Amino acid sequence: MATQAKTFTYAVSLDRDGTATSDEGGTALPHEEAWSPEHLVLAGLARCTLTSLAYHARRIGVESGGSAVADGEVTQRTTDGRYAFVRVRVGCDVTLEPGPPNVRELLSKAERDCFVGASLTAKPRYRWTVNGEEVA
Repeated sequence: MATQAKTFTYAVSLDRDGTATSDEGGTALPHEEAWSPEHLVLAGLARCTLTSLAYHARRIGVESGGSAVADGEVTQRTTDGRYAFVRVRVGCDVTLEPGPPNVRELLSKAERDCFVGASLTAKPRYRWTVNGEEVA
């Protein structure tokens, strides 16, 4: 018999002033011009990437921490004429203790399993700095 994949559900409500509340009770920013929906997608991508790294690091007994920046370009796609992200980049500066034997494999898993990045048509390009050194 085939096993059924886990299903995760998330919900958000927006009130009349644009304040978002998660189904877990957290409240996010009220509607502000400085935080467009596109900014929130990029923030979600950055957080998801670090969360994915922490998950895979923990599985092999490695502690992780760090920061991330994300940027993207929105314009009309040539394929269908719709506005969408056409370029997305993520830069992560992280520490891994103890340093795993195969850093690149761990980072690849973090990239692969960030569901926000996997959900984008424009696949993110990642740049990693681990323990102060850029990883190619």
